[in-house]
Amino acid sequence: MAASVKKQPKKRMSRAARKEAITGYLYLLPNFIGFFIFTAIPIILGLLISFTDYNGFKWKFVGISNYLKMFGDSQFKAALVNNLVYSVVSVPLTIAFSLILALALNRKLFGGGFFKTVFFFPNLTSMVAIGCIAMLLFQPVDGPVNQALRAIGIAQEHLPKWFMSTKTALLTVIIVVVWKQAGYYMIMFMGGLKSIPNHLYEAAKIDGANSWKLFWHVTWPMLSPTTFMVAILCFIASFQVFDIINVTTQGGPGRSTSVLVFRIYKEAFGEWKMGYASAIAYFLFVIILIITLIQWKGQKNWVNED
Repeated sequence: MAASVKKQPKKRMSRAARKEAITGYLYLLPNFIGFFIFTAIPIILGLLISFTDYNGFKWKFVGISNYLKMFGDSQFKAALVNNLVYSVVSVPLTIAFSLILALALNRKLFGGGFFKTVFFFPNLTSMVAIGCIAMLLFQPVDGPVNQALRAIGIAQEHLPKWFMSTKTALLTVIIVVVWKQAGYYMIMFMGGLKSIPNHLYEAAKIDGANSWKLFWHVTWPMLSPTTFMVAILCFIASFQVFDIINVTTQGGPGRSTSVLVFRIYKEAFGEWKMGYASAIAYFLFVIILIITLIQWKGQKNWVNED
C-alpha cells in the first residue's frame, strides 16, 4: 500500500504580517470606496436605466426597445458614421505625426529641449482653450490660416470654410486634435526609441543598411510595443471625443461633426432621454471593448517583445 501522505499544516500568518496586511488594505480602502461610489454604482445604474424610458423625473421599464431604436435613428447613424470616419483618419495621423516628431527630436538637434516643450505644450492646455484658439485661426474670412493661403495666391472663393462647411468641418476638427495630442504620444515614442539597443543599429550598418532600412528593420519592429499602446489609447480617445466638438461646431454644420458622445450628451441633457442616452453609451462601450480586444488579440502577430 502506498504510504499515506501527510498534509502539511497550513502556516498561520504571524501577528506582524497580519498587521502589515491590514495596514496595506486600509491604505487601499479610500480608493476602493471612491471606485465603488463614483464608478461601480454609476455603471450599474446606467445599465439599468438603459432598459427604461427615464427622463430625469419618472421612468418605465421598456426592455431592449432603446437598443432597437438606435438602428432606426438617423441622428444616431450619422453620429456613428462620423465617429468611424474620425477614428479611421485621426488615429493613423496622430501615430504618424507623433512618431515623426519623436524621430526628429531623438537626433539630439540643437534646441531639442525647447522644441520638445513647444510640441508638448498643447497637451497641457485644455481642449476648450484649444477649441477657442482654433475658431480664431480657422475663421473663414479674416482668420490667420486663410490670410496665409490668400497671400500665396489662392482666390477668396476657393478658400476652405473650415468649421463652417459640411465638407471640411470634421477634417478641421481632426487637424486640431492631432496637433494637440501629438506631443503626448511623441513623449511615449521617444521613450521607446531610447530603449532600443545601439548595437542593433551598429550591426545593421555593418551589413550596409541605409537610413530607411534602419528604420524599417530595426526601429519600427522594436517600437511595436509602444506603437501598440499608442494605437489603443488613440482609438479609445477617438471614440470619446466631445469637448472640441462642443466648443467649435456643436455637431454641425448640419450633422457633419456629430459623434457618439456628443449624441449621448444631446439625448440626455438636451432632450432628457436618459434611458436612450444610456443605451447609446453602452453601445459605445461595446464598440471600444471590441476594438481593444481585436488589437490585444492581434498583438501576438505584430508586437515584437524581444
